[in-house]
Amino acid sequence: MKYVREREKLFLRGPSVVTLGKFNGLHRGHQKLIRRALKIGRQGYETAVCAFETPSRKLLTAEERYALLEKMGVNVLAECAMDAQLMHMTPEEFVKRVLVRQMHAAWVVVGPDFRFGYQRKGDVACLQKLGQAYGFQVEVLQKEREQDRPISSTYIREQLNEGHMETVNRLLGYEFSTTGQVVHGRGLGHTIGIPTANLIPPKEKLMPPNGVYATRSKFPHREYLGVTNVGYKPTVGGEDFLGVETYLFDCHENLYGVSSTVSFCHFLRYERKFASLEQLKEQLLNTDVSQAKEFFSKGARR
Repeated sequence: MKYVREREKLFLRGPSVVTLGKFNGLHRGHQKLIRRALKIGRQGYETAVCAFETPSRKLLTAEERYALLEKMGVNVLAECAMDAQLMHMTPEEFVKRVLVRQMHAAWVVVGPDFRFGYQRKGDVACLQKLGQAYGFQVEVLQKEREQDRPISSTYIREQLNEGHMETVNRLLGYEFSTTGQVVHGRGLGHTIGIPTANLIPPKEKLMPPNGVYATRSKFPHREYLGVTNVGYKPTVGGEDFLGVETYLFDCHENLYGVSSTVSFCHFLRYERKFASLEQLKEQLLNTDVSQAKEFFSKGARR
């Protein structure tokens, strides 16, 4: 898949079918647009996702989004930073300069609330009118819904902030996860006889509340179920960092330096302090682990 991170370098030979939006989480609504673009693309068009970049923390990192789009079969991912130049383009300027001259769009697929151009003055009716003027087709798809509410990144963020991982994963259409390299922690796990795999999520990654979760950890060679604690830990320099610490069921490997993707399946409890390491060990082994195993035994193993 071709990856373009600077709008000035964006040039497609065309003709292309383009879908536009923020694509922050690539949730089921986004996937609906992309699947339709891919279906049209089978008629002989290059398929392109044009993602408008914002500085907010993200449900997906750039690397995660790239991997998902590549797996779906998209030809081009173009990231368009919302800089002053883009924000001050009129709707017609955007269509003429970006969609027509740079992307050679023959089809454009969007949702019903798509807005573009200076002060978001362009809507789907405007896009359809400009499509007629500049020679491309516009298809508007209705939003995917969950319990009579449109699926959106805002909806997913709300659920993520509450730790409702089953709902989050259902809205996304895949399991919410974070990826990193297993690093050395403070060694408390080994001290109490419960070794853990530690990783540090990317700073731009939006994470669920600090707490304990039933998780699925994927490594290059295999997958483990486990219990993961998300919380802040002190560094030697005195600053806190957000850590993801996982006790893997039935794992006896040395995993330091190995890449791991931790998928969050079910919220167990909020993070809290314990009076002693023995109390922490008892809570983990007698309560957290048993609750996680019960959750997976009910069909969440996949």
